[in-house]
Amino acid sequence: MTEGSEAVGPSRPRDGKTSEPEARTRKLAERIAAIKPNPAVAFGRSLWPFLVAVVLAFMLQVVLAPMLGAFYAKIFLDIGIAIVLASSLNIVNGFAGQFSIGHAGFMMVGGYAAACVTYYGSIKLLMPAGELTDAIGVTVLGGFLGAGDLLFLVSCVVGGIAAALAGVVVGLPSLRLRGDYLAIVTLGFGEIVRVLVQQTDDVPEPIKAVDTGIGGMVKHLGGPLGFTGTPTYVSPTPWATNASGEQTGHAGIFFVYAVVGILLVLVYRLKTSSKGRALLAVRENEVAAEAMGVDTARSKVTAFVLAAFFAGVGGGLYAHSMGVTLNPNELGFQKSIDLVIMVVLGGMGSITGVVFAAAFLTVLPELFREAAQFITQLIGYEGQVNTDAYRMPVYALLLILVMILRPQGLFGIKELWDLGFWRKYVIPAWRKVAGGWLIAKDEGATASAIARDLSSERAGADPTKADDSPKPGAGGEA
Repeated sequence: MTEGSEAVGPSRPRDGKTSEPEARTRKLAERIAAIKPNPAVAFGRSLWPFLVAVVLAFMLQVVLAPMLGAFYAKIFLDIGIAIVLASSLNIVNGFAGQFSIGHAGFMMVGGYAAACVTYYGSIKLLMPAGELTDAIGVTVLGGFLGAGDLLFLVSCVVGGIAAALAGVVVGLPSLRLRGDYLAIVTLGFGEIVRVLVQQTDDVPEPIKAVDTGIGGMVKHLGGPLGFTGTPTYVSPTPWATNASGEQTGHAGIFFVYAVVGILLVLVYRLKTSSKGRALLAVRENEVAAEAMGVDTARSKVTAFVLAAFFAGVGGGLYAHSMGVTLNPNELGFQKSIDLVIMVVLGGMGSITGVVFAAAFLTVLPELFREAAQFITQLIGYEGQVNTDAYRMPVYALLLILVMILRPQGLFGIKELWDLGFWRKYVIPAWRKVAGGWLIAKDEGATASAIARDLSSERAGADPTKADDSPKPGAGGEA
């Protein structure tokens, strides 16, 4: 330091004592450290939503499934699978602002990968050699959370990973594309997957499949007829047995809605995290987001990978549903459009909006069927009415009405908890019930106190004394 230069910042007393500003800062740091949560407690609080989701799914299986019956339980299962697929697409189309119309391609990759794991895995690992026959098909093996169920859960994860790898393949070349051009790329991906699956051979019988390697599995996916013979672990019939004592149903509602609950918690946390804010920034203005330091390329690829993973898991659930044959024609462009309609109708970026839209559009064909039966009986018409032929025109009419009356969708970008009645009644009740054990009871008050102390520090007052906190309009330099 040259002679005559002035030191920058507060000078330390010559007697070695801590200056008053440093003492106040140290006291404030000690207060912040005192309220820092215990890592174990924080980890436990982060897990409880997932545990609640699993418990609720189990209660649905035990209590609700026997009350619904097979028909309505099947509709309930279809709603859950639709929520998984639409919520995963919402990550790309809603959060990241991209436009994907090939989401069924990821669903197809995950579904076929999961079907291969359960079909060939059951034959090679779980079925005795003496039970292998020349009849195509594998039944549900084991009890609840037994070897068969564990193999099924592993297959869903494998399907999600396979679809995520496909998401990387689609996401990386598409970094410089947006809008219509990106939509064309995703559409091409879905059609390529569909055509490749159609060129494969039929699924081999169990007695032949036992010697089939990985290459043979990929070559024998069922072709245009579909992958037949997968065990129906996602069954609407809860733990039922026939007259011979053989199991005919399984915990399908539990598996589906456990995945729904876990996915919704993860999507909510993604939306409110820094990564989610980066995705929302890319959606609003990609150039401005990049100027503010957001890695837009990584954000878009991450969105594609996450969306593809959960689409693959949803495809695995769909592949093991009772009454479903995994057919490439059923998972083509039309399926992708159905998912896009759910996201647009619910609100691009709204979690709860997409859930409501997925449930409504899944139930809509059944409402058509009931309405058609009522009208035909009312007018005395004895012929048959094909209600499926009216599904797409009604979808198109709904989209037109939404675009005219509410372009942002049913919920827009808001959530159910952003509505007035939720803030007024539900949130206060939740804080009273969960405060102190599931959520920090004084978290908001502590944050306000720290902010107030920081304001006092800037104004030159002592933050450790309540009376020294600056009053509105009181002293302080202008």
